[in-house]
Amino acid sequence: MAGGRGRNGACAQGIAVARGKSANFVTGRLAGGAQAGYRLAMTSAVLLFGATGDLARRMLLPSLFGLHEDGLLGPGLRIVGTARSALGDAAFRDLAQTALDEFLPPDRKDEGKLAEFLERLSYQPLDASTPEGFPALAAKLGDISGGLAIFLSTAPALFEPTIAGLEAAGLTGEAVRIGLEKPLGNDLASSCRINDAVAAAFPEERIFRIDHYLGKETVQNLLALRFANTMFEPLWNANGIDHVQITVSETVGLEGRKGFYEDTGALRDMVQNHILQLLALTAMEPPADYDATAIRDEKVKVLRALRPVKASEMVRGQYAAGAVNGGGVGSFADDLGAASGVETFVALKAHVDNWRWQGVPFYLRTGKRLAERRSEIVVQFKCVPHNIFAERGGKLTANRLVIRLQPEEYVRLQVMAKQPGLDRHGIVLREVPLDLSLTAAFGHARRRIAYERLLLDLIEGEQTLFVRRDEVEAQWRWIDAIRKLWATEGIEPKSYAAGSWGPNGGIALTERDARSWND
Repeated sequence: MAGGRGRNGACAQGIAVARGKSANFVTGRLAGGAQAGYRLAMTSAVLLFGATGDLARRMLLPSLFGLHEDGLLGPGLRIVGTARSALGDAAFRDLAQTALDEFLPPDRKDEGKLAEFLERLSYQPLDASTPEGFPALAAKLGDISGGLAIFLSTAPALFEPTIAGLEAAGLTGEAVRIGLEKPLGNDLASSCRINDAVAAAFPEERIFRIDHYLGKETVQNLLALRFANTMFEPLWNANGIDHVQITVSETVGLEGRKGFYEDTGALRDMVQNHILQLLALTAMEPPADYDATAIRDEKVKVLRALRPVKASEMVRGQYAAGAVNGGGVGSFADDLGAASGVETFVALKAHVDNWRWQGVPFYLRTGKRLAERRSEIVVQFKCVPHNIFAERGGKLTANRLVIRLQPEEYVRLQVMAKQPGLDRHGIVLREVPLDLSLTAAFGHARRRIAYERLLLDLIEGEQTLFVRRDEVEAQWRWIDAIRKLWATEGIEPKSYAAGSWGPNGGIALTERDARSWND
């Protein structure tokens, strides 16, 4: 059965998801929030767990205001926040106002719209670790027969008691959908426990596992680039592509996440979710339709086809003191306040063992305190089979496609062109970019926070940009195998200077194959 509850040992095989479109499938949005081609799931209330936290202040409340501002929230939709803090409705609205003042751009601070939005907000204190407070939460929500969308952002240890409390309070019925913010566990076993607990109360079609990278416009444009243009797909395989690089680099250090990061590290913080989702979207076969089931079916095939990584194909690192953006910074141990064996950098050479990608390496890397803040996918094509310009001095460089997610958003194709001139001393060929700047090409469209799209999809019941259980478990199997190899082979983090591109081994990972990172 589609979206089976998986109460008994769903971990071993994942879940079985029937093909076909959900009744709530969303095919497109018209201007002003009008919808076409599907039936919307109704929602009359949104419940935000962790409503006083950093994620809510920086992302969730500004995103919900953006949806309100554009008329995409129903006029009667209520937003109820909950957290441990002992606040009342007025204090929570003050907190929200302060957050919006800080994180909204000046041109969007319409006082009338802000006042309307704040009227939607209310608050109920809750200690999610105990069941006692959930009846009061249910009373605060009142009638949810019109639909309830829950956004659950909590520590892994609190997932099970929170789901139990929601179920006991009658907040898991057929009109309720739940969005789950990472981390969903710290290995396959703990992820399965969380998924089993959630599945005991919600069927799969009402579970929305969030990876905010999937809400980014450039990530969604990757599908349009591949499947709406005829020139790429014939080359999008081992015949046309030499290798693929995926980089998610940060210049920041711990930023107040000491406890979380010491228990997690770069592999589980970034590779297990964001980078593997980008890899799956890059490598997936064409789905039959732009449909939640079809797209996620193809992604999970890629994740299951990932070859186990060898010790020679991985590098761990930890930043030492150095300079970032012209200023001196301390080491990871300085930031943490203690020595630690946790990695802040990972580079991997991955392989997708199927016909399309046989022999094509996927180089993956992520790290903190690196030279630049950058998230990108680089598709390196193979050289042309014969250089007709060689005798005239023309040198060729293989074409390269760069899909930049942040801080800029663009798609850039590097192609060869002849430098103007009479060529009496030979032909000069140069690499020139063909640029699609999303900011310039769609300058009339407001650039949205990724969470705006994801929260709207949660409210409306559209699952395409959310991660299915079998995807999560396939990701964890691959990651757990890497961590096991680190333990058995004694692979420790190598030191690298803050402000560099990581340890020397990360550079050597590509150079051993006569390739180089797109730095």
